[in-house]
Amino acid sequence: MKKIFSITLISILLISCKSIKVASDYDSQVDFNNYKTYAFYKPGIDELEISDIDKKRILNSIKNSLQSKGLVISNTPDILINISTKSTKNFYIDYSSYNSFYAGWYPFGGLNYSQMATSSVDGILYIDIIDSKAKQLVWQGKGVGALSSTKSNRDELINNFVTKILEVYPPNQLTSEIN
Repeated sequence: MKKIFSITLISILLISCKSIKVASDYDSQVDFNNYKTYAFYKPGIDELEISDIDKKRILNSIKNSLQSKGLVISNTPDILINISTKSTKNFYIDYSSYNSFYAGWYPFGGLNYSQMATSSVDGILYIDIIDSKAKQLVWQGKGVGALSSTKSNRDELINNFVTKILEVYPPNQLTSEIN
């Protein structure tokens, strides 16, 4: 029983850690070392069509990630942080064939066909960094990955999205472009 539980737990962890694809783009003329303080861009965040709890999760995760990079939240920020989200539903149809019990002579058997439809939802999280003085977008990160319908691992999932996206901030001049 313990072995089955362990295998199930490992499978769940592997599925929950399903890869998050990340891309970023930035203004190559900007010196990101000059940015020391930040604030959240409230008007943009207020427009998000996600739950207030998920907004709070995303903002807390961004705050923790930026603090670990040495940035400090401020009322007079160098940069503003905005977020936006999208989701896409993907449908998959699997057609398979199999032999029945009997040989392929009518009416006793032959090749049978089945089809199975499944769907998944991919979430897209954009994190925008705006120069507060110039009022210009200077960096954008994007993360795409499977969303979970269970609330229990949502904290971990959102934290993984944000952490992966902000791993490439500040840019090292070799990041890929946003599609």
